[in-house]
Amino acid sequence: MVTIRLSRGGAKKQPFYHVVATDSRARRDGRYIERLGYYNPVARGEATEVRLDIDRVDYWVGVGAQMSDRVAKIVKGYRKENAAA
Repeated sequence: MVTIRLSRGGAKKQPFYHVVATDSRARRDGRYIERLGYYNPVARGEATEVRLDIDRVDYWVGVGAQMSDRVAKIVKGYRKENAAA
């Protein structure tokens, strides 16, 4: 099954996550099918906290991919933020 989840990167105490579509059996930071965007929880100043390719997220969900709880929350907030803009 395909899962849309976070893959951790960044330095110690400076997390940075890629939002990826991956096989649910793959390791967290291992092989993925497609990178859909990123989430930077410690963004400051001009840095963007979230960037997603919503069209590709919708495609993967449309073909049966399941989003993790955290990614679902991030996508919901991203849609709300961009609808207001």
